[in-house]
Amino acid sequence: MNLPPPLAETDAPKKARLLADLGPRVVSGVAMIAAALGGLYVGGFVFVVFWTVAAVAVHWEWQRITGGQNQVIRVYGGGLAIALSGGLMALGQRDAALFVLFGSALLVLALVRGPSRIWNAGGILYAGGLLLSVTVLRLSILSGFEAILWLFAIVWGTDIMAYFGGRLIGGPKLWPRVSPSKTWSGFLVGISSGALLGLGALTLAASQVQPLPVLLLALVAGAIAQGGDLFESSIKRHYGVKDSSHLIPGHGGAMDRLDGFIVAAVFAALFGTIHAGAAAAAHGLFVW
Repeated sequence: MNLPPPLAETDAPKKARLLADLGPRVVSGVAMIAAALGGLYVGGFVFVVFWTVAAVAVHWEWQRITGGQNQVIRVYGGGLAIALSGGLMALGQRDAALFVLFGSALLVLALVRGPSRIWNAGGILYAGGLLLSVTVLRLSILSGFEAILWLFAIVWGTDIMAYFGGRLIGGPKLWPRVSPSKTWSGFLVGISSGALLGLGALTLAASQVQPLPVLLLALVAGAIAQGGDLFESSIKRHYGVKDSSHLIPGHGGAMDRLDGFIVAAVFAALFGTIHAGAAAAAHGLFVW
């Protein structure tokens, strides 16, 4: 009778692959964090350029996943519209930037044929929403730096602690059909940890903070970020794609890294704008 190989031998190739991926993953992760924090610190034109590039990459990956006809209009036309809206945001032309994004999405919807055309048009708004949201917050007349730092802490903290919470505690799955590995325990540990980290980062960066409302808002933002992660997972599952691209060694694509941040940033920008107006959107998150 032939016996199966020892477990250690069976797992050896898998462990070797994991170790081989670990180095590029760590280097890429550190580089992305450093670039994001550097762009945040410098602000202004550098910040807008950084997030314009990120948004164009997200748009390209979205169009790559959803596919369809009229590739030039979908990929290059949409990417150009996003880049133009970034330039307009740098000049303080928020309304014009919003017009360009919605206008280009409607143009794609009118000109592109095929079953994916609604998704194709939606990709412009998805990527453009990221760009407009972060620039509205960072270029706010007050608290722009603090708002983005707060969002970074919430989303990064939620992602990391949700992973460890789910692995250590386990339990019922959050939405197994879309993301088999996510659990309710990870979700709850993640959003509570992210909210506390966000409050801590804001306390260090700002002189006066109202802890309770900011903590509650951070809990909502963390939950929305997890929803953004599930949303991207559902799109990839629908189209049979594992990673949005291979732009980032060890991490997949820009969408894979920014899925939660995109929806959290859109939520924060809308909330702050409704509360204090677009010119002071970041301040509207923290003053009650």
